[in-house]
Amino acid sequence: MSATYTFDIFCTLDGYGSYGLDGDWGGYWGKQGSQLLNHRLASFDERQRMVFGATTFRLFVEMLAASTEKSDVRDPWVTRMTNMPATVVSSTLTSPVNWPDATVVKGDAVDIVARLKQESDVPLRSHGSISLNRALMTAGHVDLVRVTVFPVISGKTGTQPVFSGAADFDLEIVETRTLDGNIQELIYRPTLHG
Repeated sequence: MSATYTFDIFCTLDGYGSYGLDGDWGGYWGKQGSQLLNHRLASFDERQRMVFGATTFRLFVEMLAASTEKSDVRDPWVTRMTNMPATVVSSTLTSPVNWPDATVVKGDAVDIVARLKQESDVPLRSHGSISLNRALMTAGHVDLVRVTVFPVISGKTGTQPVFSGAADFDLEIVETRTLDGNIQELIYRPTLHG
């Protein structure tokens, strides 16, 4: 049996995964509330293995190192995610890395994740890692896309368009929920179109 792989991403209504230096939004685009934070924490109750590309992994390590216990970066769900075992796909990073249980694996991401899906006894999940996950979606290795849409349009300051340059996909809705009155979590099963 193959482990389930979930691509988990935050974005704006117009599809940006973050904002540039000109943006003054703050973490979660300033829209988080207790429902979002509690739901995120609960979503990490189950044992899982995290999968990251090198760029996202470096950003997480840098943000955690520069943060304090009271910053958004140290929300309880992030701490729980950090303590999950992780596989980092990278041709440039070397072990050891500043992460409690991370393994750096060199090679083709599609092959690495295909192998992980066959060998893992727990679900696989990737938060961020946009280019890695676009490639995995095209190869058919992403079982679920979990998009948390924040109620903002960041057309002027938005960076990292999540699905720009991706292949075409048909999406089957699996689950939806509204958090804190206006944040949408949408979980889809993707199928390559055509």
